[in-house]
Amino acid sequence: MNYIFGPVPSRRLGRSLGIDPTPPADPLSLARVGPYDRPRAPKACNWNCVYCQLGPTRPFTRSRSLFFPPEALFAELREAMDSGLTDGVDWITFVGSGEPTLNKDLGVLIDGVKAVSQIQIAVITNGSLLSFPEVRLELLGADAVMPTLDAGSPSLFRRINRPPSEFGFERHVEGLTAFRRAYTGKLWLEVMLVAGLNDGEAALRDLAASIDRVAPDEVHLVLPTRPPSEAWVHPACEAAILRTKEILSSVARVILPDERHGGFGNAWEEDHFATATSIVERHPMSLGELRTALVNWGAADPDSIIRELVSLGKAIKVEHGGETFLRGRR
Repeated sequence: MNYIFGPVPSRRLGRSLGIDPTPPADPLSLARVGPYDRPRAPKACNWNCVYCQLGPTRPFTRSRSLFFPPEALFAELREAMDSGLTDGVDWITFVGSGEPTLNKDLGVLIDGVKAVSQIQIAVITNGSLLSFPEVRLELLGADAVMPTLDAGSPSLFRRINRPPSEFGFERHVEGLTAFRRAYTGKLWLEVMLVAGLNDGEAALRDLAASIDRVAPDEVHLVLPTRPPSEAWVHPACEAAILRTKEILSSVARVILPDERHGGFGNAWEEDHFATATSIVERHPMSLGELRTALVNWGAADPDSIIRELVSLGKAIKVEHGGETFLRGRR
């Protein structure tokens, strides 16, 4: 599958079927099909967050483009529905190999999915392009939008999210507030708590002031428990989490989602290797998670598939927090 992956267990959304609007491109392939100018880098993003589970952003994708014909996704979704892949799925989530709003067709994709499915649609985004009116308009059709706000000051915003110079802190917060004024769905701000960066009292009070401006329905605290872009990144401690909930709760409802919710669903196809590849290149998995998923999919020898993923260069092993993860090679 080229655009759909999972279902995967989501911290916030139960069982989520992923749609990747910026799918990984083969960096050795320079092919172009009509107006669909896919980026040459395997990750399309305009930020370089220190905690990103997909690894560093090289290079930045600074402008929106067309990645693939929308009908290609719709055909794949119809096939997934016919095969029962969407049975028991709680949400269809636009997320994946970079920043979803970099796809100019995002509004068309959301509307097309809603036309064939009754499943709720979520978009996980860094929110950086919400300063553009056309992007805000495209996202109005989603049932939930989950943008990022990790910092309450320009300096900390630069240290954590590391955007290009044109993406300033005030622009980011103003984009979020403008979207809030127009959007009637669920607006859930995501705050990634990084030890020693944004979990101190002063940083949290600055963050609370910015969150108050945006007025989200909820604030979701998440932790960098999967291998981050920078090895020095670690989750905030329990005391810092409690401090964060206390300070941010003064301006919004704060949720700390469970790290693992539900389980991996049925495989997209009998080729378990292909299914595992499509997931780990977008969603790093611990060895335990991957073994369990492969067994659930009916794989007779999950360890041989894991070895093959590594030996063929489809994934690399990364140690983090005392666990071994498989992450797509980038």
